[in-house]
Amino acid sequence: MEIQKLLNTQISDVAATSLMTLYCHALESQSKDPILDDPLAVEITDKLNPELSQSDNKLYQSLAKGKLEKKLVVHVAMRAKRYDDYTRNFLERSHNGIVVNIGCGLDTRFHRIDNGKVIFYDLDLPEVIAVKRKLLPETDRYRFIPSSVLNYEWMEAITQLNPDSVLLMAEGVFMYLKEEEVKSLVLKLQSTFPGCELIAEFFNAAWLKQPLRAIINRKLQRDFKFGKDATFKFGIKDSKDLDSWNPGIEFLDDWFYLDEPEKKLGLLRVLKDIPFFRKILWTARYKLN
Repeated sequence: MEIQKLLNTQISDVAATSLMTLYCHALESQSKDPILDDPLAVEITDKLNPELSQSDNKLYQSLAKGKLEKKLVVHVAMRAKRYDDYTRNFLERSHNGIVVNIGCGLDTRFHRIDNGKVIFYDLDLPEVIAVKRKLLPETDRYRFIPSSVLNYEWMEAITQLNPDSVLLMAEGVFMYLKEEEVKSLVLKLQSTFPGCELIAEFFNAAWLKQPLRAIINRKLQRDFKFGKDATFKFGIKDSKDLDSWNPGIEFLDDWFYLDEPEKKLGLLRVLKDIPFFRKILWTARYKLN
């Protein structure tokens, strides 16, 4: 029996990756010396396990059994912790700031960073939000937007609040879109929310060329058991590439996983001195003036 039938919704290959992220958070939270503390993720995965275990989907079966690559769990947990830190830092500087979690999946970030004042929007495809509504309640300050990020009408809900400052996060999103889609989206965010901050994860464009592209796709589909449509389509060479897209896009800083003194990275840390491997996936922060 498929989870789609149990939850009465159709989950696409890309949307299904949000389950993997949730389970990485839950598994790491239950490990020794956890990188991320996410008890709500553990609670949600416990609810989903009976449904996932009955599915004939290989990804769902692996998740229900807790079988995920340790390197993947560490990577995703480190990323979540860093984005949590970005959010807390933003809220310290912007007491009335609004946060939009683009491609939120089943992430529980609001519950990890809530300062009692923030208005926080979770934005994702309608089928993902349909699942999330059954797992987490909306409140006056925690709101859901069931929409593709490329359907710009979602921005109206934010602009109606006349926010002083906005933080937009795209954690594990842009690589699944086409270049023209990402560029159009960033320019629309710039014009709609002038002065906002954008934090996004990027994939190295060099790895989108063959034969490296085939290696990445094989890793996603064979090792991670992603669906055939969950492939990387967009990448950049350098964080400052976005500066050339339009005047006012200002690169602030970036962050690389392998630079972290995290013991759980193990031998991967030796790769930080090799640019080609250090810079496969990373996060950059911008101000859209």
